[in-house]
Amino acid sequence: MGSLPVVNQPVEHRSGALLDHLARRVRVRSEAVLAPLGLRPRHLVALTVLRSRGDCTQQSLAATLEMDGTNVVGLLNELEAENLIERRRSPEDRRRHLVELTDAGAKQLEKAESALAAIEDEVLGALDESQRETLHTLLLQAARGGETSCPTDIDA
Repeated sequence: MGSLPVVNQPVEHRSGALLDHLARRVRVRSEAVLAPLGLRPRHLVALTVLRSRGDCTQQSLAATLEMDGTNVVGLLNELEAENLIERRRSPEDRRRHLVELTDAGAKQLEKAESALAAIEDEVLGALDESQRETLHTLLLQAARGGETSCPTDIDA
């Protein structure tokens, strides 16, 4: 029977519970401002990934979002019905679909981000600009630690 790893950081300095608390505060407020735009947080994440990475296959988008393929299809159906994304067959492999953000999707994403800026100001109001930039950099670094890319072609 192996031993558990020793955690050198005191319990009061662990960040998981704080991140969860802040995420809940942001999520509740975000849902309220996204609803009039016809968006939910999961829509926003998918649109943001597509904007930052460009076209990608449904399969690689599912991996990036850490979602089951069936759930990603449902999510993409919702976004496609609103003309926020477009799916087309991959020219390299007709069995695969490429997903891309439409101009309407980019505009809707900008509206959502503007609405969400006020929420971020409220939740992170105790931090000055420099601290917010540091927090953003650290969160981005942590998020990229386990991230997969969204290539347009899949390695066989």
